[in-house]
Amino acid sequence: MSAVLADPNAAREHARSMAGTRVEAMPLLPPVAADLPEGVSPDDLVWEETIAAGGYATRRLARGTRLRLIDTGGDACAALQLFNAEIPTERLNVADTVKVQWNAYLGAGKLLLSDMGRVLMSILEDDAGTHDAFCGTSNAATNAAKYGDGSNSGPHPNGRDRFLLGAAKHGLQRRDVHPCITLFKGAKIAADGAIVPEIGPFAGGRSVTLRAEMEVIVVIANVPHVLDPRADYTVTPLRATAWRGPVTSEDDAIRNATPEGQRAFLNVEDYFRR
Repeated sequence: MSAVLADPNAAREHARSMAGTRVEAMPLLPPVAADLPEGVSPDDLVWEETIAAGGYATRRLARGTRLRLIDTGGDACAALQLFNAEIPTERLNVADTVKVQWNAYLGAGKLLLSDMGRVLMSILEDDAGTHDAFCGTSNAATNAAKYGDGSNSGPHPNGRDRFLLGAAKHGLQRRDVHPCITLFKGAKIAADGAIVPEIGPFAGGRSVTLRAEMEVIVVIANVPHVLDPRADYTVTPLRATAWRGPVTSEDDAIRNATPEGQRAFLNVEDYFRR
């Protein structure tokens, strides 16, 4: 390899010889998926990517887009941040997501609310049932204390710095990295107030499908849960698939499930009435 690097022509030929190489963790361009839900046209597919263990991904999704996340190996941990793509100062507010819905446990039918009282995304389907709205994600210090080098370039990258890389691709900065929710790894509160992590590992193939209720920026960090008790840095790949879909209708069951949800959707509709 050193000889290749020393000769620009050889380096070019080596790089070109890699064309068409496929690895598990990469975006597919153009996107293609053989397991789209019934009735979804391949022409509507906008994103297909497998996010590596310790990796991250980000995408801008149009209103109505469906995003399916699959824990392929049973140990994925999807820390998720959301922004209003038009005005990114509006972003996911975990406290309001919990408080407004009178429920701290995420699942099918729940809403992911912004700090402006609007629905950024809703959870359409969930066969995992282990999610976390309490703990947030790891940072360089927590990973360094537990695993060793926790930097982006090290062997044990942390969630907060992964978020920073994803946010930067949309012109955002460190101050824009905000509290997150975590999908596929859970946390519950015991009667005595203790946080009880639900880490697994679980059976592979569990999935969550979300619907974009506004145009959103999605940033995902696939890193171990901050309360994972295992000494080793343990996480498996996460698959993301997104396709175009219709904007939520006025008679939608999730929209009308609660008075609080109805109001949050009305706030969304008022925003798009401009």
